[in-house]
Amino acid sequence: MLNEPDARGDGPRSSRPATPVRLGPVRTGAVRTGAVRLGDPAHRRPRGVGATAALAAAIVGGIGLIVSLTGLVVQMLPRHFTAAQQRQIMAWEVSKRWRSRPAGEIFPASVPYQVPAATLADLTGVSLEAARVGIARQSTCADGTDAAAARPLTAGGCQALLRATYTDESATYVITVGVAVLPSAARAAAAQAAITRAGGGPLGPGVHAVAFGGTPAGSFGDAQRQISRSFAAGPYIVLYTAGYADGRPRVPIGNDQYAESEMNSAAQGVAQEVASTLATPPAPPSCPGAPGC
Repeated sequence: MLNEPDARGDGPRSSRPATPVRLGPVRTGAVRTGAVRLGDPAHRRPRGVGATAALAAAIVGGIGLIVSLTGLVVQMLPRHFTAAQQRQIMAWEVSKRWRSRPAGEIFPASVPYQVPAATLADLTGVSLEAARVGIARQSTCADGTDAAAARPLTAGGCQALLRATYTDESATYVITVGVAVLPSAARAAAAQAAITRAGGGPLGPGVHAVAFGGTPAGSFGDAQRQISRSFAAGPYIVLYTAGYADGRPRVPIGNDQYAESEMNSAAQGVAQEVASTLATPPAPPSCPGAPGC
């Protein structure tokens, strides 16, 4: 039996009935289309790029914070000076005392001194006090000292000369003490060595006497000087001279050992007290409280 043409004119139609096509349930997840599915791992943005950038930013920020905090803590901690820095600060403290301390502190109103037991031919010495008569105006080393002392002092850079006059406890002797201010201890030592070389004996080159009218020192001038000495103390040179209060001119004081010893004791006591006030080293600096902290 011939096949009959299809009603649509598409050709012969089979005489066997068509087998129906069964459509099962459609699984939407199993069918992929050309469209990109959201959330598909194959098309997700790599997660590591953003995380790494955030982590790096956090690390950099943390390091900056640590550095800032460390700097703040270091600034708040006490400063530690090296040995060289301590010496420099201590020297600076000593060198400014002649300006920073009152004249009445540099030259106190009274100064204790000791007359040795040997001078008194006794077993013990005697403690006495010298009294300040007056404080002179500040002068230059060239104006206030003998030429043989003025030359090395000026060459060493002497900045000023301070002077005051005292009498011993009995007002028998008069002492003028002077302080020559040098830029450093080394300059002072060199100038003092030159003064020592310039002359010796009881009346070496030294400070000019300062008289104060109406006092026991009213007749004390250079012609009345019996002894003259000097020594270095830090950046200072302390010079002192002494003589009789009665105005007598220079005499061979060595002929009177008691007078020489007592005059020297009083003069040295005053000079050492002044030197101690100006040149005693301060305590080593430490923070807080010291300059430079």
